Amino acid sequence: MSHHLYAEDPEPSDHVPAGPLFVPVRPGPAGCTTRLFRTPLGGRTAVGFTSPQRLAEALGGGQPWVRLSEAALRALAEPVGAAIVTVDPRFAPEVSRRHHLRAV
Repeated sequence: MSHHLYAEDPEPSDHVPAGPLFVPVRPGPAGCTTRLFRTPLGGRTAVGFTSPQRLAEALGGGQPWVRLSEAALRALAEPVGAAIVTVDPRFAPEVSRRHHLRAV
């Protein structure tokens, strides 16, 4: 077992829990459904934001959301094929979405 003597930034590949997330949803007759998106390479991803302001900047102020832990979001998304959780994604205008996330 190794002990860290100094505080270090995690490596980009290290998983660091994001804490409670603001998750975009779609309201429906049976309740809310988590919105899923596609990565630039076409994979499915769930998204969460670290603040309601970041969510509004990306998806608009009228976007409904729920607050979930990253673990809960993963548990909801993985059974429907979204094994990736993207935190605070940046979306681009429709014309250049081929390089950014897009809704599915």
